[in-house]
Amino acid sequence: MKLVNYRLQSPFARNRMGAVQGDKIIDLHMAHTEILQKEKKYRSITIPANPNDFYQNAKTYIEIAETLMRQLSDGYSEYSFDRKDVVLEKPVSHPSKIICIGTNYADHVAEMGSEIPEYPVLFSKFNNALIGPEDEIYKSDATEKLDYEVELAVVIGAKASKVKKEDALDYIAGYTIGNDISARDLQKRTPQWLQGKSLDHTTPIGPWIVTTSEINDPGNLSIKSYVNGEPRQSSNTKQLIFDVQYLIEFISNLMTLDPGDIILTGTPGGVGMAMNPPKFLEADDLVTLEIDKIGKLENKVIAK
Repeated sequence: MKLVNYRLQSPFARNRMGAVQGDKIIDLHMAHTEILQKEKKYRSITIPANPNDFYQNAKTYIEIAETLMRQLSDGYSEYSFDRKDVVLEKPVSHPSKIICIGTNYADHVAEMGSEIPEYPVLFSKFNNALIGPEDEIYKSDATEKLDYEVELAVVIGAKASKVKKEDALDYIAGYTIGNDISARDLQKRTPQWLQGKSLDHTTPIGPWIVTTSEINDPGNLSIKSYVNGEPRQSSNTKQLIFDVQYLIEFISNLMTLDPGDIILTGTPGGVGMAMNPPKFLEADDLVTLEIDKIGKLENKVIAK
């Protein structure tokens, strides 16, 4: 199932929880409420309309939503909207934590002149950086070296503390695509990377969250990036130094992961900084990211 945070194309429309069905977006709250009323199940748990509420109890609501979508799979739902009539927002709009993993593909470690880390390299982003699949990436005048990084993003679905690796996948709501846009000149001017990683309006995620029922092995997904149609990165998540299960074990033994938290798992080789000569993003560039079983994330760069 592909989960979306959508709104109708109206200045007064609110963000709502939806799911993709072909070229339609199904409003999960409205469809579920109607079915419960027809079945006279008035005291049953209802899928929330608000995406933030949905992800606070994601595992429960995903199970309900998947059952609902099977019921709707062969018939028309009056609670569906044409894809062209809705705007897709960032799938998770207010994660409590955005945890990023650096130097997590061997080819990227080599091209950046680093060493294979003994432990995962963690850094953070903040909500000001996150944008949706239909938003534009801001190229701030604070940087001259804006770079792209395609990454598998993991969305946490249940509170996770001291999780064992073998149980890690049980705590995942699903997966999406992230672009860990990096201002290399700001990132490299101090030992801490934060200032180069959290510029406003620079980190697209989306276009949707694919639930774990559709991706049972996050460790074998092709992952690619393009700039203006030119291939830049091409790898597979089986090349991760620290895989998804290990990352959840490692991080959850340092801090509690909350529902809706996002883990950006690292980028493969092929970033602009490592090219000869380097090729950084400019205004009007189109960055396209693809991950197997998830889809495509495409955003334009604009000067800001």
